Amino acid sequence: MVPGALRASPLVEQAAERLRAQIAAGQWPVGTKLPGETTLARDLGVGRSTVREALRALAGAGLVRPRHGAGVFVIATEPAEDWPARLRRSAVTDVYEVRMGVEVQAARLAAGRRTPEDLAALEAALEGRRTAAAKGDAAFVDADIALHRGVVAAAHNPVLTALFEEFVPVLRSGLVTLLELTGLRVHDPNTGADT
Repeated sequence: MVPGALRASPLVEQAAERLRAQIAAGQWPVGTKLPGETTLARDLGVGRSTVREALRALAGAGLVRPRHGAGVFVIATEPAEDWPARLRRSAVTDVYEVRMGVEVQAARLAAGRRTPEDLAALEAALEGRRTAAAKGDAAFVDADIALHRGVVAAAHNPVLTALFEEFVPVLRSGLVTLLELTGLRVHDPNTGADT
């Protein structure tokens, strides 16, 4: 067996961790092409398929990027942050403030890009929000999110939509809890009613 060869399973995770550590230690700086699969397999004491899977894991973590026909290159020395996890750890008020910025931009874009179908969907979502007010806090929050989702969708920007969707789970949980604790609802200027 090769000295320092990896043992036990799962080999892919061990290989990925060793490569990650070597990248973090500066063995391969950003912009550097990694050695080929055969060399890495030999150095790690594993098969090429294990190296391939480990490199996929590193690519998924944002550390390396394969370039067709050119090899695999280091693009970062630290893994990319897991945004859904970061949002779950954040204060709801912080997430809410960022969501407001996203929604202001979405509303601006939607004003210029909306279609008749978007308007119909927004009217339906607004009506759904009105009727959900009597169904409890969770139903109200879900309907409110559906209305805001409609505004974002009317912006016709897939990146904005994806960003909004990242906020939804954290906000939903926080808003339902807030409403349950405070009983606070928002005054609806369209109906004049407190919802």
